[in-house]
Amino acid sequence: MRNGTETGDAHRVLVVGIAASAVLTGLVWLLGQRLHGVRLLPDQGASWYYWKLPEPTAWTRVSAWLGYAAHQAAFWGLIYYAQTRVRRYASGLHAVNVAALAVNLGFVLLHTLQTQLFYDGLAQDVSIYSSQGSVVLLLVAVLLMENRRRGLFLGRPAPIGEQVVAFARRYHGYLFSWAAVYTFWYHPMEATSGHLIGFFYMFLLLLQGSLFLTRAHTDRRWTFTLEIAVAVHGTLVAVMTSGPDGAWPMFLFGFLGVFLITQMHGLGLSAAVRWLFAACYAGAVLVVYGARGLGSVHEIVRIPVIEYLLVGVAAVLIWLGLGVSRLLTGRTGRTGRGAPAGRRTR
Repeated sequence: MRNGTETGDAHRVLVVGIAASAVLTGLVWLLGQRLHGVRLLPDQGASWYYWKLPEPTAWTRVSAWLGYAAHQAAFWGLIYYAQTRVRRYASGLHAVNVAALAVNLGFVLLHTLQTQLFYDGLAQDVSIYSSQGSVVLLLVAVLLMENRRRGLFLGRPAPIGEQVVAFARRYHGYLFSWAAVYTFWYHPMEATSGHLIGFFYMFLLLLQGSLFLTRAHTDRRWTFTLEIAVAVHGTLVAVMTSGPDGAWPMFLFGFLGVFLITQMHGLGLSAAVRWLFAACYAGAVLVVYGARGLGSVHEIVRIPVIEYLLVGVAAVLIWLGLGVSRLLTGRTGRTGRGAPAGRRTR
C-alpha cells in the first residue's frame, strides 16, 4: 500500500458497495436454507438469544472467536495505517481503502463458511445486550461528534469541549469498527427476516468503515441514512419478533424522536419543513397510542433519554481521560496537532 495512491471515485464505489451489500444479504438468505435442520433450545425470554447451539463444542467457540479476533485486528490495523501514513481525504480511494474493502469482504465470506460448518457466533458466550449496546454506543458517538455542527437539542450545541469532540472524531473509527465487527460475529448467518435486515445494516456499516479518508465517508446524505436506518431496523425486527402488539412503537418513535430533536437540524431543512415533521410525528403518536392505550406512551422517551444521557457520560469520561493524560505527560492539552487531527479523520 503506497501512501498517496488514489483510484476510482469513492462515491461510485459507495453505490456499488450498497448493491453488493444487498447481494451478500441475498447470499445469506440462500445459504441460510441449509440451516433449518439445526436444533435449538426453546425461547426463554427477552434476555435469551435463541440462535445458538444447545451443546457448543470447543471448535464452535474457537471458530467464532478466532474469526472475530482476526477480523477486528485487521480492521483496526488498517485504520491505524490510514491515520499514521495516509492522513488526508481524497475523492478517490486510497490503496488502504481497497485493502479494507477486500478484508471486510473476505471476513464476510469466512463468517458465512464458519456458520455453515460450526453455526455458533459469539452469542454463545456473551449477553444479547452487549450486541445491542455496541450499536447504541455507535449512535451516541455520532451525536457527540456532530454536536458543534448540528447541535444536540433543537439545533443548539451542548456545552461539550472542543478537545473532547476532537478526540471522538480522531478515534471514532476504532469504536465504530468494533461495534460493526463485534455485532457481525455475534450472530450466526441465519436467514430469518430479522437476521437479514441486521446483516444488511452491518454490511453497510462495514462499507462505511472501509471508506475512511474519502469524501464518500463524510457525505452527509449517506451518514444520515446510516443513522436513520436504525429506526427502520429496530422497528422491523421488533415487529418480526413480537408481532404487531409488541414494543415496536418504542423503537420507531424513540429513534424518530432523536431525529426530531437532533438529526434533522443538520440537514438544512427550512423551519416549515421541520414543523411539518414534528406535527406528523405528534399525529402518528396520538393515532398509535390512541389505539394501544395512552398509559404506555411514556415508552417513546426511553431511547432518546438513554442516548442523551450516554452522550453526557461519554463526554465526561473522555474529558477525564484527557485530563489524566495531561497530568501524566505534562502536556497542556492544546497542542498544535490535536484538534486538527481529529477533524481530518471524520
